[in-house]
Amino acid sequence: MSVIIKAAPLELMIIGGAALGAYIIANPMKVIKAGFKMSIKAMTAKGPQKQDYVELLQMMFQLFQAFRKEGPQGIEKHIEEPDKSDIFKAYPSFMHNHHAVHFLCDTMKITLSAEMSPYDVDDLLDADIKAIHHEEHMAVHAVQTVADGFPGLGIVAAVLGIVKTMAHLTDGVEKIGALVASALVGTMLGVFGAYGLIGPTATKMGADIDAEGRYLGCIKAAMVALQRGAPPIVCVEYARRSIMPEERPSFEEVDKATKEIKKAA
Repeated sequence: MSVIIKAAPLELMIIGGAALGAYIIANPMKVIKAGFKMSIKAMTAKGPQKQDYVELLQMMFQLFQAFRKEGPQGIEKHIEEPDKSDIFKAYPSFMHNHHAVHFLCDTMKITLSAEMSPYDVDDLLDADIKAIHHEEHMAVHAVQTVADGFPGLGIVAAVLGIVKTMAHLTDGVEKIGALVASALVGTMLGVFGAYGLIGPTATKMGADIDAEGRYLGCIKAAMVALQRGAPPIVCVEYARRSIMPEERPSFEEVDKATKEIKKAA
């Protein structure tokens, strides 16, 4: 380990510096920032869990109930200023998802201000999800490209080490062996970084995007059902059925959650 510990800082400086430079040169600033942000999130956060979906279904049921009872005027204050909404503030997991907040509120604004068929709403929300995912997938592709380049950069670092070694051919076998070992650390770090760290991070980023898409898809199912004129409980059931079985709350759990809202009302 002493050889690796001694050689690692210099090798990482060569590999990491080249990789960072390539990442910055190859991508626009918004993708660079998104890549760093999503990488940190991939390593520190989980996607929406069952409880997050229960809160989402509760929130939509409460919002749709207010819309049914009070009409557009009753929910206008909530969708115009979601940060000040009593309904939204009661569900922090939803409020922390800025994509979801704009996704829901902007859709309700347009459906209240213009006549739209359920098919139009469906197409509108699909286009929004596609646009959000396209931008995020650019960041995933950028990070994956860095991972793909890491082994090559490790070889570059190793070749530089061999070049250095060539100047010590008369210094004896032990000296040459130590220099070659240090050079090979670059190859090892390049391969390890690609397949043991950056590549898996990019894969997790893609999984997080898919999870976010399922969360938005749940909102979409409820919004389309609302546009068809379905009652709030049916809209929520459409949304519940769109959730993957592993994350989907049971009918009884949602029924209990909606009954709590009715009692509070």
